[in-house]
Amino acid sequence: MPQVKLQGLKTIDVQDGRRLVVAIEEAGIDILHRCGGLAKCTTCRVELIDGDAGGMTDAERARLAQEDALDPNVRLSCQIMCHNDLTVRVINRLSETDLSDAGPPPSEELQPAPA
Repeated sequence: MPQVKLQGLKTIDVQDGRRLVVAIEEAGIDILHRCGGLAKCTTCRVELIDGDAGGMTDAERARLAQEDALDPNVRLSCQIMCHNDLTVRVINRLSETDLSDAGPPPSEELQPAPA
């Protein structure tokens, strides 16, 4: 079972193959996911501090390529399936905004499906 250290927050055990955004939210962290985990926004982004988060999906790569000046360690948590221990920093939290909710609930399955 992979362990994910949410820097400055807590360390959680995550079921192998679980979407990182879902695991973070289930741990009680109010991570944003305004597009519902579809790789159409970047609100669920995390900074990968340590560990192997796997390769990027085509959707993640395309969406991050649209942004300027993102750190190369930035990933979309909605596109990461947990298979290894990770240390990440959650970048956008609902409690740090004036939004009314984090966004539509992401599904358990990776969306959009890898090509």
